[in-house]
Amino acid sequence: MDDKIIEIKNVNKAYGDKPVVKNLSLTIKKGEFVTLLGPSGCGKTTTLRMIAGFEQPTSGVIYFNGEDITTLPPHKRNINTVFQKYALFPHLNVFGNIAFGLKLKTVPVGAPTVDKKGNTVQKMRHLTKSEITEKVNDALKMVDLEDYGHRAVNSLSGGQQQRVAIARALVNEPQVLLLDEPLGALDLKMRKDMQLELMQMHKSLGITFVYVTHDQEEALTMSDTIVVMKDGEIQQIGTPTTVYDEPANAFVADFIGESNILSGTMVKDCCVDISGHKFECVDKGFKYDEPIDVIIRPEDIRIVATTDKKCLVEADVLSCVFKGDHYQVTALTYGDERNELIIHDNVEVNVGDKIGLYIKPFDFHIMHKSRLINEIEGEIYEKNVVEFCDGRFECNTDLEEGTKVRVKVDFDDVELTDDEEDGTIGATIISAIYKGSYWQYIVRTDTYYDFFADNDYEWSIGDRIGIKIAPDKIIIEEVKDEQKA
Repeated sequence: MDDKIIEIKNVNKAYGDKPVVKNLSLTIKKGEFVTLLGPSGCGKTTTLRMIAGFEQPTSGVIYFNGEDITTLPPHKRNINTVFQKYALFPHLNVFGNIAFGLKLKTVPVGAPTVDKKGNTVQKMRHLTKSEITEKVNDALKMVDLEDYGHRAVNSLSGGQQQRVAIARALVNEPQVLLLDEPLGALDLKMRKDMQLELMQMHKSLGITFVYVTHDQEEALTMSDTIVVMKDGEIQQIGTPTTVYDEPANAFVADFIGESNILSGTMVKDCCVDISGHKFECVDKGFKYDEPIDVIIRPEDIRIVATTDKKCLVEADVLSCVFKGDHYQVTALTYGDERNELIIHDNVEVNVGDKIGLYIKPFDFHIMHKSRLINEIEGEIYEKNVVEFCDGRFECNTDLEEGTKVRVKVDFDDVELTDDEEDGTIGATIISAIYKGSYWQYIVRTDTYYDFFADNDYEWSIGDRIGIKIAPDKIIIEEVKDEQKA
């Protein structure tokens, strides 16, 4: 039996020349609670709106119960949406808001008949007043607002308005309920209460929930499946446990929960080198001496005495903060490069203490680097000048003007400037991950090329910066005709 209810195949969405969703494919099962999780601008709400029918894909197909609904208007889909701003009608009371969709709804009368021309005809009728009243009262009971039908919606609290919006969506008995950050406007306590209520509703109704949020705790608490998105692309699909314990890449590890993300080298199977220290791990199948990223969750690091035989590396304590059920310790390790680690343990230490650290082999999460060097297509503009990303950079080359080239630049050779005008080209910080002793940024140029850049300075996501590259740091390779083909 096919348990798929929604299937998205190779869907792209662009506004003008700006891609928002890129070749997205996703299958959602009947009765599943699926959360689209990611930072602002990652494409999660656009994806939800395409499922609802409020946006049309630029390309690709969306199936509902096996039928192509890509161009089907929203009111013809058995899907309802709860918006972040609720979109309640202020001139209607609670009962009227919930009943609004039912008054427009029609239901079949009797069995289909065949007319004189041989066409199958199904007579339809509107719901009766008593049918509407019964359904609205059932919906109010479901969201624990039984005595609120006569109330004006603007007299309700944020949490009550949110329940009305949910009741209005559920009263039409959709097969799928879409929720676009519905808890975003609520305070912390009310958010947590509503998380539990939504989970209970999902369990009792048995319908499919597709939920959009940027809140990792919400996603981990409520979901059967989490879809992590970044820049319009899916980074990982998995259960909350899998996504947290086995992140697919550094972005997922950094976005979901706290993580220590370090650069290392896979010496051989089950052996990783971090800043000159070799550690036992459980990962296999990497190339020998392959550069990798290492993820270590703070709660997986144990503080021990430096004389303890379990001690794997020594560190100096930079801070120790009591967090209620644990101490959060920041420590600077010893090694070829001193890495800053965040540690969650129940051991209290003092600033300046030298401590030992122990990590179990299976708590080192090893993953391939998403990129080892920046590579961009370009062209020789004139002698010793190469053009790429709409900028002209001085370089060292004997190639002639007009030659098509491939430009390579190491991450730490991309110089970022505070003032965009000081750079050869401008760009925007779209990702920032601290890697123990430096920041690794992804900076997007105005031509949509993403540079990886390693830097000691701290910028914020969204900052505009300039990019400079020294001539001797630009590697030029001619693109031969056969390579072009």
